[in-house]
Amino acid sequence: MPSIARSTKATEYRRLYSTARWRQLRLAKLAQDPLCEWCIEREVIEPATEVHHADGGHKGDVTKFWFGPFISTCKPCHASRGQREDNGQQVITFSADGWPI
Repeated sequence: MPSIARSTKATEYRRLYSTARWRQLRLAKLAQDPLCEWCIEREVIEPATEVHHADGGHKGDVTKFWFGPFISTCKPCHASRGQREDNGQQVITFSADGWPI
């Protein structure tokens, strides 16, 4: 069960996702990179619908929340690879020819 302090901190930064500033930032990133950057690594063309906080997520760091780095992803990539990266797990990716990247 998560600690109360963690829940409070999570509540504080999760609120940032509902701000107009985040919505504008998200739309700008998706306009700049409209395809899933992780699918492109595998030579798959998939529209991006999510904006992921790269390098292991922001972990409550407000500066990193607003300034990134960011990656445009599709929902399946964000839900799988993005979560693994955020949790500090090693992610092994493969190119279209099946070799590790």
